[in-house]
Amino acid sequence: MAHDYRSIMENGKIKKTASIAPQRRKAAARPKSLYSHDELSEIFRRFSIQRPEPKGELEHVNPFTLVVAVALSAQATDAGVNKATRALFKVADTPEKMLALGEEKVRDYIRTIGLYRNKAKNVIALSQMLVERFGSEVPRTREELILLPGVGRKTANVVLSMAFGQATMAVDTHIFRIANRLLLAPGKTPDEVEDRLIRIIPDEYLYHAHHWLILHGRYCCKARKPECERCVIADLCKSPEKTCDVPAPLVELPPQLFGPTP
Repeated sequence: MAHDYRSIMENGKIKKTASIAPQRRKAAARPKSLYSHDELSEIFRRFSIQRPEPKGELEHVNPFTLVVAVALSAQATDAGVNKATRALFKVADTPEKMLALGEEKVRDYIRTIGLYRNKAKNVIALSQMLVERFGSEVPRTREELILLPGVGRKTANVVLSMAFGQATMAVDTHIFRIANRLLLAPGKTPDEVEDRLIRIIPDEYLYHAHHWLILHGRYCCKARKPECERCVIADLCKSPEKTCDVPAPLVELPPQLFGPTP
């Protein structure tokens, strides 16, 4: 059933598993945006109807394997990482097991991923740090996560969101492109885009916002050629590149599928 684009639903809020407030930049004022607060609410309301429970597409079984998967995903596709880590995580789903496997064997599992030699070294090093410094537990703060070899701010934000239910904005290539292309939160660096998005996205939508934006960029607002005719926010979009002003029907998409296809 299609939904009315013009009305803002009272019950269209997304459940959050953790407080949003700690992730906000408290001292910073709300940045100016080409989009009004009502327009921003409507954009994310539509995303919430299209994908009520969006999920990251990296396969993992616990916080440790999530850290490893996200670290491996730099300059690689989620599908490519998943293909390599399915077998790896069956034999090494804890820091101790990964250390026992050793760098050479880790390389053998992930050699289909770009930069696999350096990434294998980082996987062993971060596993060692988790055992020696954090009691084999994945830390729950960004400051501690970014101490791990191969883990930057984006990786830390993904882990905080997907593993620990914190509202964060992990700015990958898709979000960086969309924030600038749509003039939603333009910035010259991922950190600048993250800061602006965190401050303009309505509180009730912030928890799922990074997944909505990533999936929108991956499957609709594509890098080479955005598919504006399939976009549910085409009428609201202020991108000078857009080719259509008529929004696609606002319907819930089929559930995301994970794992190998038959």
